[in-house]
Amino acid sequence: MNDSHPAGEQGPKKAVENESLGERIEAGTEGVAGDVQQEVAAAGERIGAGAEKVVEKAKQEVAAARSPWYQTKRWGSVLLIVYAALLVLFGLLAWWVASHPILAIDIKITRAFQDIQAPWLQMIMIAVSYLGNQLLLFIGLIALTALLFWILGLRLEAITIVVLSATSSALDWAIKLIVARPRPTASLVEVLQGASGSSFPSAHVMSYVAFWGLLFSFGIILFRGHYWWRTTLLIISALFVVLVGPSRVYLGVHWTSDVLGSYLLSGILLGVAMWIYLYLKGKNVLASRSKMTERLRKYVKR
Repeated sequence: MNDSHPAGEQGPKKAVENESLGERIEAGTEGVAGDVQQEVAAAGERIGAGAEKVVEKAKQEVAAARSPWYQTKRWGSVLLIVYAALLVLFGLLAWWVASHPILAIDIKITRAFQDIQAPWLQMIMIAVSYLGNQLLLFIGLIALTALLFWILGLRLEAITIVVLSATSSALDWAIKLIVARPRPTASLVEVLQGASGSSFPSAHVMSYVAFWGLLFSFGIILFRGHYWWRTTLLIISALFVVLVGPSRVYLGVHWTSDVLGSYLLSGILLGVAMWIYLYLKGKNVLASRSKMTERLRKYVKR
């Protein structure tokens, strides 16, 4: 007896088996794809949660370092007195250099400074001035810093950073037009770096004091404690403010009186900005009202 099935019966059976296998493969593929999508979604949620935790931790640390308001006002008042005293000095210096563009004392100081031919000194002077030579980079740094302050809930501080830097640039441009003092020339001193425009005041010093000086002021009157980021902020900002003036003299692009006038003028501008900032801060202008800020208030009022 022949047990083999007819060819007509094997065809449909084989087709059914193939169709069942295809369905299983398709179902398995869909299951794997679904699992992958779930893993990707879960990973995205973990990344998002991690980023939120980092931002929240940064906000808490900043809030915990905030000084009580009475300390902020006291330190701010001291700084305002110092800044206001610079106004008379700047007026006298601007009048003097406008009347006497070339001063013997400027030439003597620059030549004595440039007699120090240490390679490390020249590298430091060039490095300090580098940021001021890169306009787009400096603008990007200002914008990034303002954004960081905004994210941390310090909105008035973020606005102050942008407005002060813009005002400083405009004031520098205006004073240059009024005084119209020529820059040092190679016949008088060694010019190590080229520059155009008038010499008084120094745009580098003006912009550095407006940005780094403001950050230094915030670090003193707004925060307290020995947090690593506060210490780093104070050291870096102080070094830039202190060294940018000598670097412009050493490189032969400004006179010492240019630098001195720039420090005075930018100090006045910084003082006015701090006065306005403290006034608005006392009125709670641009104070953050988010739930996160409300939770952080316990760290502020210690």
